[in-house]
Amino acid sequence: MAGKAAKVGVLALQGDVREHAALLEGLGADVVLVRRPEELAAVDGLVIPGGESSVIDKLSRIFGMQEPIRAAIADGMPMLGTCAGLIMLADSVADAIDGQESFGGLDVVVRRNAFGRQVESFEAELEVPALGEEPVKAAFIRGPVVESVGADAEVLAALPDGRVVAVEQGNLLGISFHPEITGETRFHERFLDRVAARS
Repeated sequence: MAGKAAKVGVLALQGDVREHAALLEGLGADVVLVRRPEELAAVDGLVIPGGESSVIDKLSRIFGMQEPIRAAIADGMPMLGTCAGLIMLADSVADAIDGQESFGGLDVVVRRNAFGRQVESFEAELEVPALGEEPVKAAFIRGPVVESVGADAEVLAALPDGRVVAVEQGNLLGISFHPEITGETRFHERFLDRVAARS
């Protein structure tokens, strides 16, 4: 990106915040760790990292972040959600714990921990035509899966068995896996392109 670096946030309530911040800084972005509404107001895009979706939900309410994030989504702020971040961006969570809420925005139903426990984590190569011909090396760690995709959302990638693991809708991008762990930068680049297009 020419000119001023994109100022983007990483939601820093819980999860693998540092890995996303490091990857974004490596791509030339000006990164802000976002915990409060005034920090969200200062950025042009937001990454919601992997972690524990029920904890991110609870902390987002404690820190007064739930409604500001929902308002930013409604306003079209670009966001990238990975793993738990995908759950937080889904309109519906199939097996949410009692009282769990999401931010919403993606017209999808997501199931938490769809791939089993941490010991059942795995890596896979995914075809993602929107990102070019080279396959994406994806690390799945207790990842969610997209069980159904509404009319407004678009599937970007699925496993060979057909389970959907990457979706996009407007300026929202949600993926089941951890590109920040495998050194895959193209999802973050796509996110930054959206940020640049709006600023």
